[in-house]
Amino acid sequence: MAVQQDVQWDDECDVLVVGSGGGGVTGAYTAAREGLETLLVEATDRFGGVTSYSGGGGMWFPTNAVLKRNGDEDTIEDALTYYRAVVGDRTPADLQETYVRAGAPLIDYLEQDSNLKFMELPWPDYFGKAPKASAKGRHIMPVPLKPEKLGTLRDVLRPPLDTDWLGWDLPPQVIGGQALIGRFLLALQQYPNARTQLNTPIDEFVVEDGAVVGALATVDGKRTAIKVNRGVIVASGGFERNDAMRAQYGVPGVARDSMAPPGSQGKAIAAGIAAGADTDLMDQAWWSPGLTHPDGNSAFALWFTGGIFVNQDGERFVNESAAYDRLGRAALDQIADGTLTLPFWMIYDDRDGERPPVQAPNVSIQETEKYVDAGLWKTADTLEELAGKIGVPADRLAATVERFNGFVENGHDDDFLRGDEPYDRAFSEGKLPLTPISEGPFHAAQFGLSDLGTKGGMRTDTVGRVLNADGEVIRGLYAAGNSMAAPSGYVYPGGGNPIGTSMVFAHLAAKDLAKG
Repeated sequence: MAVQQDVQWDDECDVLVVGSGGGGVTGAYTAAREGLETLLVEATDRFGGVTSYSGGGGMWFPTNAVLKRNGDEDTIEDALTYYRAVVGDRTPADLQETYVRAGAPLIDYLEQDSNLKFMELPWPDYFGKAPKASAKGRHIMPVPLKPEKLGTLRDVLRPPLDTDWLGWDLPPQVIGGQALIGRFLLALQQYPNARTQLNTPIDEFVVEDGAVVGALATVDGKRTAIKVNRGVIVASGGFERNDAMRAQYGVPGVARDSMAPPGSQGKAIAAGIAAGADTDLMDQAWWSPGLTHPDGNSAFALWFTGGIFVNQDGERFVNESAAYDRLGRAALDQIADGTLTLPFWMIYDDRDGERPPVQAPNVSIQETEKYVDAGLWKTADTLEELAGKIGVPADRLAATVERFNGFVENGHDDDFLRGDEPYDRAFSEGKLPLTPISEGPFHAAQFGLSDLGTKGGMRTDTVGRVLNADGEVIRGLYAAGNSMAAPSGYVYPGGGNPIGTSMVFAHLAAKDLAKG
């Protein structure tokens, strides 16, 4: 619960930023640049949060300067039309508009600093048939860094997934989300009024006269109190790694299958709730199909160059080339109505061997024998035999594959319209993403449901100020990213929305705090 009595302070700052992902570092950088004494705290032993695991580190910021330098002719009105069309009225219209409009000015602000460099990464919007959807996308990413540029900062930067989860060597370049966090850490070093601190999990706020004036954490076994003169920005991610909170709020799936690091426990969100914060979307997450690995984790995967997904009846149930959140939500809808059970299976032929046609597993695919020995990959000379090995009706699986092969031959997926939207073709050089299943032996790979983090949290206004149940501002408390209730509601409009939202609202929060 929130502390409301006298506290013996151990530290003091103007702005306390909780979390070091894309939103946290943006908020801390902005606060420091605006002249505020800033303390950025991270719950774990590495900076970066789930952002550091992102292969692209992308941001969905319509009409920004990076896109315009590359000939982009999009308008903010078109982008807003698209965003509103896919999100609907589930979230406040002013919150939606703030996000869509604020990205470009944020990039203008950041590009004034030579440490912060961005590049275009064409990435189609995720609802290609919605009004004003962009086939090219509204997406940018950080420019990669050479490790020597970071120096010792690389030692405190959360490594990419393959290093963190599989123990692989660090890659030769710092890319994607790591590059984003690394660039901000470099930029923060310019400001003597900015400090960073690891292993500081904030789990309680100090409230006086209805305002948040400090925060508590347990550091090295000691209870530590931090006095805050202006305010706290919570940008510590969601609660995807906390099975108890997932169960409490009805988030499907399990913590093991989330793509977030272990620090995403939701402690700061719970502290905000104890301080009076209202919440929304607490049963929601950013979803994806998950390729199941030998350790039992079903991890985010995309870029399928073949194969079809089948349910327990041996039948297709989704457009396999759809954007990952749409695919995940389609699976969840069918799990809810009882027409799909986990796991489901990818069926594919032998044209590329035993390995499934998954070109972008966030956790790299390991040796084939590990999947075979774990019972996750099955092989048979015939589809009927394969059906027996994965426990689905043989006649129905054979009929499903025959029907799909007919769609391939005719050049159109009549059942699920695979290939009808630009995103569907993003990984097939614009060609129809339909590959026949005809060359035996035949294979099946097990899939489950993964997520990139929860997206429910504290309800905020348009500058990130946290609201109570009456819609009133809780003074001194701000939230951004997966710690706030997402402006995108039930959907994932385009690549870079999670990081982009976190950066925008953390920046706006810091600017608001700078006003005093």
